[in-house]
Amino acid sequence: MAAKRQRRSAEFKSKVAFAALKGDKTLAQLSGEFEVSAVQIGQWKKQLLQGGPEIFQRKGTPMDVETSMAPLYQEIGRLKMELDWLKKKSQALTLEGKRTSIDPEHPSISVRRQCDLLDLNRSSFYYASSSATETAENLEIMELIDGRYTCAPSYGSRRMTAWLRRQGQDVNRKRIGRLMRLMGLEGIGPKPGTSKPHPEHEIYPYLLRNAVIVRPNQVWSTDVTYLPMSGGFMYLAAVIDWHSRFVLSWELSNTLDAEFCVVALDRALRQGTPEIFNTDQGCQFTSKAFLSLLKEKEIRISMDGRGRALDNIFVERFWRTLKYEWLYLNDYERVRDLRCGLREYMDFYNDERLHSSLNYRTPREVHFADREGPMAV
Repeated sequence: MAAKRQRRSAEFKSKVAFAALKGDKTLAQLSGEFEVSAVQIGQWKKQLLQGGPEIFQRKGTPMDVETSMAPLYQEIGRLKMELDWLKKKSQALTLEGKRTSIDPEHPSISVRRQCDLLDLNRSSFYYASSSATETAENLEIMELIDGRYTCAPSYGSRRMTAWLRRQGQDVNRKRIGRLMRLMGLEGIGPKPGTSKPHPEHEIYPYLLRNAVIVRPNQVWSTDVTYLPMSGGFMYLAAVIDWHSRFVLSWELSNTLDAEFCVVALDRALRQGTPEIFNTDQGCQFTSKAFLSLLKEKEIRISMDGRGRALDNIFVERFWRTLKYEWLYLNDYERVRDLRCGLREYMDFYNDERLHSSLNYRTPREVHFADREGPMAV
């Protein structure tokens, strides 16, 4: 007999969607916390982003003050109870001490919440259901894929599968193809014409072939990359100036959607306006919200040819540098630690890292100085 499908309330869905939108946890972590699949959480987050404006368009009668305040009083009571519990347990500072402090039989605070309050990785206490998110084995394989793709971006699913088998991994192409799509990776090279763009997919020509870049703010570009973590992953979007290599803005997200790319673009445009903005043909960059920001500023739009990641070579080089100089040297479990480490690396990259291609100057020095000689793409 098939298991009865569990129905979730609108309040529960909105709570999970807002937690995902907050962006301080991976989908894998949220999946373990709320016992909902990572795919479902991503869908609810997307629905929240798409339906959010409607919330403010509805007119209604103001709620009775006492009724509206009741949930707040309940929340205050819950937080006070959790704080009292935490104070009693906070003496256990070692990892083993934190493990022994968890009370699986507590009548009001779940094990997951106790782990969160004690700043304890839940995998240290028990293994979450493998059906809730990607397995530990898949996360390990995804980390291998990311490392190899950074070195060899021409690898598609077929070649990546062959390489993983040589590393002793028992995998098939279907599985690797799914993981690469989840990571937003696609091998560079000519593709068969089997996938047609959406009828509303607005595409622009590539404007930078044989172009000579001579000054800051002449060309900006953006892209998204995958950042593996212990027990999950995040996506990173960054906007870079081609002339100076200066990172104008960046943003993290636990889902591969257009929203965080729009946020990164908006933040970059507060610092200036490029003559040309280059992207690939990903749906994040062809979305109406993303393109409208560029059109409002009358910025010329350039897009890479399909399967030609080298058309956006400066961003690809930056991803490689970032991963080998920072990401692969660290092992982050929490998003807030990843974000903090990323912020420190971005400051180092912009303000201190010397580039041979910039005559051993920093991106900031070049970006805010008078233009130097021409630079060929």
